[in-house]
Amino acid sequence: MPVDTERALAAAPRTTEISWTPEDVQLYHLGIGAGVPATDPRELRYTLESRLHVLPSFATVAGGGPPGVIAALSMPGVDVDLARVLHGGQSLRVHRPLPVRAAATRTDRITAVHDKGKAAVLVLRSDAADADGPLWTAEAQVYVRGEGGWGGDRGPSAGAPEEPGAPDRTVERPVREDQALLYRLTGDLNPLHADPEFARRAGFDRPVLHGLCTYGMTLKAVVDTLLDGDVTRVRSWTARFAGVTYPGETLRIRMWRGDHRADGADGAVRVAVGAVERGDAPVLTGATVEFTQG
Repeated sequence: MPVDTERALAAAPRTTEISWTPEDVQLYHLGIGAGVPATDPRELRYTLESRLHVLPSFATVAGGGPPGVIAALSMPGVDVDLARVLHGGQSLRVHRPLPVRAAATRTDRITAVHDKGKAAVLVLRSDAADADGPLWTAEAQVYVRGEGGWGGDRGPSAGAPEEPGAPDRTVERPVREDQALLYRLTGDLNPLHADPEFARRAGFDRPVLHGLCTYGMTLKAVVDTLLDGDVTRVRSWTARFAGVTYPGETLRIRMWRGDHRADGADGAVRVAVGAVERGDAPVLTGATVEFTQG
């Protein structure tokens, strides 16, 4: 089978030297829709170098190059067609606020391969650190259609969680027609997000937005709406990609705030995201932002 589970799990970690500049951070923020209105002081924290703060989800593109969902395909024991690959979910834990400029070392390794019957799910863990210590730990769940059925461990269930009543806050965020074209300049050049012919081969009517773009847009909405725009309060951000977003659609982001203590976090926001134009079709589910008090 194209996914050799034993080889993938036994492979030595892959270490990569990465770096980024304020311009990289600004490009990422613009790619997830920051800067509207352009003169809003709250938006200038994301776009103006003299006031720049780094949204933690920047970690998913820091250093450029392919994201975890594609990087996993080049790991030992993995040889699959990109058109059969989907990003199933993403988790991120930040160990301290991300600097606007840094040189760091990122270590990647596959920590699990789950057999879902009709698909395999690879879990790629990435740890990054600079000269001052650990920066973040991320996990990408990579869904590979047609690679299951070998009798392996199914892994955790991804059933849809129950929503805890009416949300505390609901906001809507438009996705520009050209947003995927801009976001892919951060390093994810998967043709699924730009090439109509490739998108059709992958089973979609037209190119779709990067799941990690929706992931970043949603975290920004939570930070701006419930955390007073303070990116340093985020401790972790986890979401399952339940469906796709198409450029030109509108995201409806519902938030439930509650107590949740884990690894230094003081509280949590549960989040669900749907596509307005398709009857709130689920886009992100099982999503939680853990945070510290301001």
